[in-house]
Amino acid sequence: MTHITLVRHGQTDWNLARRIQGATDIPLNETGRADALAAARALESRRHHHVYASPLVRATETGSIIAAHLRLAAPSLTRGLREREFGEAEGMLVDDYLTQYGGWQSEVPGAETLDQVRDRALNSLDRIAHASRRRSSPAAESIVVVTHGGVIRALLMHASSGALPREGDVLHNGSVHRFVAERGDLRLLETVPA
Repeated sequence: MTHITLVRHGQTDWNLARRIQGATDIPLNETGRADALAAARALESRRHHHVYASPLVRATETGSIIAAHLRLAAPSLTRGLREREFGEAEGMLVDDYLTQYGGWQSEVPGAETLDQVRDRALNSLDRIAHASRRRSSPAAESIVVVTHGGVIRALLMHASSGALPREGDVLHNGSVHRFVAERGDLRLLETVPA
C-alpha cells in the first residue's frame, strides 16, 4: 500500500485568465508560488517520503516549493502525469471552449480523451507505488505528486466511479487529494480544497 497525495499546481497567468493550458508550458505567477506554499503547509501535518511532479514547469516549480518546505529531495519528474493535451482547443478561453465543445469529456480534434489521460496517469502512479513498495516494504510510504487539473479530474472520476468531481466542481490551484494505491487499485480518501 502507498499513500499518494495529488496536488494541483499553483496558479499561472493562464489560470487567472481562464485559458486552457494543456501542454503549453506556462510558469507559476506570484499567486501560484503562494498556492504551492499553502499546499506545502497543508501537507506538513503528515510525514511524506518523496515528491514527484509532471515535467511541465508549473508543476515542477510547485513540487520544488513543496519539497523544500517538507525538507525532501527535489521532485522526480514523470511524464505520464503531464496535463491533458487539448489539441486545437489549447490556448482557448474556458468559456469559449465550453461553448464550442460543450464539456470536459467532449472530443476535440488533436486532444487526448479523459480516458487516455486516466490510463497514462494510472500507469505512472502504478510505477510510483511499485517503486515505493520496493523501497519501504513492509512499511507504507506517503508520496506527494504534483500534477494538473485534467489529470486529477480523470483520476477522481476513476476512483469514484464517475461520482466526482460533480458538475460545476472546480479543482482549485493548490488543492490536495489523498488516495491509497494498492496493486492496480486507486482509492480516494479525501479531497481538501485549496
